[in-house]
Amino acid sequence: MKSNRRNFIRLAGMSGLTLFGANVLQAFGVDGDGDIKYEENLFIGSNIQEENISIIGEYGQWASSLLERELPLFSLRRKKWPNLEIWRDAGKERLIERLAIPDIEGIPKVSVKKQYSYDGLHIEELSWQLPYGHPTEAILLKPLDAKEPLPGILAFHDHGMDKFHGKSKITQINDLRNPMITAHQKEYYSNRAWANEIAKRGYVVLVSDAFGFSSRRVMLENVTSEIREILPGLKSKNSSSLEYIKNYNQWAAQHEHILAKSLFSAGTTWPGVFFAEDQKALDILCAREDVDAHRIGCGGLSGGGLRTNFMAALDSRIKCAVPVGFMTTWNDMVMYKSWTHTWMSFVPLLPRELDFPEIVGLRTPLPTLVLNNTDDPLFTISEMRKADEILKEIYKIADGDEHYECSFHPGPHKFDSTMQAEAFDWFDRWLK
Repeated sequence: MKSNRRNFIRLAGMSGLTLFGANVLQAFGVDGDGDIKYEENLFIGSNIQEENISIIGEYGQWASSLLERELPLFSLRRKKWPNLEIWRDAGKERLIERLAIPDIEGIPKVSVKKQYSYDGLHIEELSWQLPYGHPTEAILLKPLDAKEPLPGILAFHDHGMDKFHGKSKITQINDLRNPMITAHQKEYYSNRAWANEIAKRGYVVLVSDAFGFSSRRVMLENVTSEIREILPGLKSKNSSSLEYIKNYNQWAAQHEHILAKSLFSAGTTWPGVFFAEDQKALDILCAREDVDAHRIGCGGLSGGGLRTNFMAALDSRIKCAVPVGFMTTWNDMVMYKSWTHTWMSFVPLLPRELDFPEIVGLRTPLPTLVLNNTDDPLFTISEMRKADEILKEIYKIADGDEHYECSFHPGPHKFDSTMQAEAFDWFDRWLK
C-alpha cells in the first residue's frame, strides 16, 4: 500500500494532478463490511503560511510584489470611479474579456427523461444538447405540494477529484445510494444531499453536470490512443465498477492540464467555459413556469464555490450568492496554494486587474454570504481573512454592509450541516 501511495504521489507531481475540492489527496477503499470509505490521507496539507518561503522558492517574494505594487486596475478600492455603476460595468467588461467566454448560442431545448416523486420532492431528470459534446444531464427538485412559482436555486456540485460523477454528488433521487457518493456526502456534506435539503425548504433547485464532469466528462473513446494510455491498464470501455471509476479519475486528473492548455490554445479559458454552460442552466431554470425568475440564488462547495463566484459576478439574475470553500487572494495562489488547485481555477492576466475576492465583489450590493473553514488546507487562513476584509470594504463603499456576511467554521474543507443551515437561512432571508 505504501508503495502504491508513493507512486500515486509521484504521478501527481509529474502530471500536475490537483486537489481542488479535496481537503487532501485521498483514495477510496473498502472496509470490513464491504462499504466504500475514504482511506487515510495520502498527504497532509496546511493552511498556515511559512514566513519568508514560498512554493516557488526565492522567486515567490518577487512574484508576489507584482501584485502588491498597487491596487488592481479595476479595484473599487482605488476610489477613482465616478460612481458604482461605472465601476461595475467596467469591471464586468474586463472580467468577461479575460474569461474569453465562448458563444454557445441560445437556450437549448430541454428533454424530460423521467419524472417521479421521492422523499417529499418532485424530481425531474433532464438533458439538453449544447453545440458540442455529449448532452448535459441535470436533476431538478422541488416540493411535491408546490402550487405557486417558487424561488430558484442553481446548485453547483464540487470537484472532489471525481470527474466521473457530477450532479449526483449533491443530490439523492432514490434509496439505492451509490457507495462512492455515500462516502463523498459523508466526507463533505454531513451525509446529506444538500440540493434535496434546500428544495424541501420551498425552492426549485437545478443541478447540472459541469464541463468535464459526469455526462460532460471527456470520454476515453474520443481521445487519441497515446493520451488514453497515460495511465497503463485503463480500458476505454464504459463501466461503473469501482476499479474503473478510480482509474478514470486518476486518468482525468492527469488529463486536466492537457484540456486546460487546449482551451487556452483555442482562445478561451476553463472558467469561461464553466460560465457559458452554467448560464445556459440558469436560462433553463429562469424560463420555467414554476420558478419566480426574480428570486434566484446560486451556491456550492469548492469547485461549486468557484462557479458561484463567476456566475454571481456576471449575471444580475442571481439575487443571492453563497460561495463555500473557495475564497482567498491571488497572492495566496502565488506564494502558497496554486499547487493545491486545479487548472480550472485560473484566468490569465486577471490578477493585476481584480483580486480574487473582487470577482464576486462586482455584484455589490447584492447579497453574498461567504463560508470558509478554518482548517481548510486548500487555502492560507491569513489570506482567507484578507479576502474577507477586501469584500467588507467593497460592500461598505457600495453602502451594502448588511448585504455581505462571511463566516469561518472549524474543521477542514467541507459544507457540513451547520454551514448548510447558515446558507439556507441566508437564501431564505433574501429570496423569500
